[in-house]
Amino acid sequence: MEKQLHLNLLASRPPMAGFQSGGSKMKMGPGRKRDFTPLLWSQYFETIEDVEVENENGKDIFRLYCSGSSGPVLLLLHGGGHSALSWAVFTAVICSRIHCRVVAMDLRAHGDTKVRNPEDLSADTMAKDVGKVVEALYGESPPPIMMIGHSMGGAIAVHTASANRVPSLLGLCVIDVVEGTAMDALNSMQNFLRSRPKTFKSLENAIEWSVKSGQIRNVESARVSMGGQVKKSEESACDPSVSNSIGEGIMEEEEEEEGAEESNKKRMKEDDQEVKKESFYTWRVELSKTEKYWDGWFRGLSALFLSCSVPKLLLLAGVDRLDKDLTIGQMQGKFQMQVLPQCGHAVHEDAPEKVADALAAFMVRHKFTEFKEGYLC
Repeated sequence: MEKQLHLNLLASRPPMAGFQSGGSKMKMGPGRKRDFTPLLWSQYFETIEDVEVENENGKDIFRLYCSGSSGPVLLLLHGGGHSALSWAVFTAVICSRIHCRVVAMDLRAHGDTKVRNPEDLSADTMAKDVGKVVEALYGESPPPIMMIGHSMGGAIAVHTASANRVPSLLGLCVIDVVEGTAMDALNSMQNFLRSRPKTFKSLENAIEWSVKSGQIRNVESARVSMGGQVKKSEESACDPSVSNSIGEGIMEEEEEEEGAEESNKKRMKEDDQEVKKESFYTWRVELSKTEKYWDGWFRGLSALFLSCSVPKLLLLAGVDRLDKDLTIGQMQGKFQMQVLPQCGHAVHEDAPEKVADALAAFMVRHKFTEFKEGYLC
């Protein structure tokens, strides 16, 4: 049971009970039909920037989404398979709370970042990437930086801080990743990844799946962030290798039980025809091919986290995440911890206001910044 709870540490929280892959129906309770149309990044971030960094094999280009003009920089690192867009709603909220600047970064091989060697997702390489991007942005005198990472991004944030690749680091916030439970989950991760749909007939369909499967519980966040997880496929939709489409089988919430099965069969046929006629969407990152790096992301993470000398905040979706080292460290006051219940693994997407409140209070308490005038905490 504990392993099942933590299969989400690389990608997203596993589908809720009741969802079966492979074209089965997903029924929701009665209610109004929700809007799953995509939202633009520009509704949450102020600017978008592509930063070039020199590498051994040439130049790599990293996509950044930015907001704010004064205060410390919040450097945001997303989880495996996600993108900087997973921080969109959180960014809008935190910028209304405190004086800060936000830089949300598409990591190597994720989102719209373009690198010469996208297969190298080792912790060391990605930590170097973060350091090089900071250097490219700010030169030899970077502003104070608070690094915040979710899941895989949390592990990379710890590796980056531990290797002192961000010399102006103020503090470190890690969201829902703990060495013990991550290592326990790795053996089952491939089965979880195989259970996900391989294709979606549209971006709207991908957003709908992410919400109804429980991957992202906040509809607004899913509408802006799923575009960073999936992309239009370059393969033909008629290719026999393209299977396990989720273009079928999600029932609208307002459908009545009576006649629903016949309606669903009709829609499945229509959707199949539509998929063959039009383009479809696939995952941007094949997480199953990154398996050789999983151990390096998480092994020894608790000790590295505790050894970082800056103030630290750990945000978790449940107390069951804590392993022995962190339990002892927390009792000794080596870091601050807050549990945000009723969230899935994507805590900052499910409850962006709660995460922003926790982070704002942490930063103000440590005198890293101040609340904005008129904001009542």
